Amino acid sequence: MRILSLITARGGSKRLPGKNIRLLGGKPLLVWSIDAAIGIPEICDVLVSTDDPVIADIALKAGAMVPWLRPADLATDTATSESVALHALDWYENNKGKIDGLLLLQPTTPFRNIETTRKGIALFQQNGQRPVVGVSPAKSHPFRCFKIEDNTLSPFIAGAGVSVRSQELPPAYAVNGAFYLIAPKDLRESVSFYSKNMIPLKMEDPEESIDIDTEWDWMMAEAVFHKARE
Repeated sequence: MRILSLITARGGSKRLPGKNIRLLGGKPLLVWSIDAAIGIPEICDVLVSTDDPVIADIALKAGAMVPWLRPADLATDTATSESVALHALDWYENNKGKIDGLLLLQPTTPFRNIETTRKGIALFQQNGQRPVVGVSPAKSHPFRCFKIEDNTLSPFIAGAGVSVRSQELPPAYAVNGAFYLIAPKDLRESVSFYSKNMIPLKMEDPEESIDIDTEWDWMMAEAVFHKARE
């Protein structure tokens, strides 16, 4: 099996400038995701898609391939992960040969570990190459969520609310952004990493689902890093 690991890391970030190369535990953020993929037998290459020469240089030194700088139209705030992935997929298969799966590892979830990556690949293999998506227990159960209408709270889900006992609630999971694995055919047909038949990669460790998007998220990640090494 040949799987291309794709790490998307553009230079611009309004809420947390320079986050992809900011040092977390002495290591640039995107390198955490590179390290989570390099050395896994099924992964034929780790490709970093970026528009930033500094990011490209760091990625190359960390062992990833950066065959080009991303086109400007794919480096905007409105460019989707799917369009960036399809650009990388088309280039790779045209120049390096066909692959069985494309694995998107976003650099903003640095604590995803190699064991989790291997588990996700195994699920992909064992389930006929159906899409695999990383999920974690939902921080707020949807049955406990409300909407505001006419300045009044009402359950977001009809029949739900705080009167439902916690023991009676079904487990709820949220996509955590840490792992997306899909067959090229499925990505091209749906232009999405999501489908009705996707397989959940359950990531129960809350550290693995930390998604860094703001300064507060960064502070949480640093706290987790230092706590784990006490």
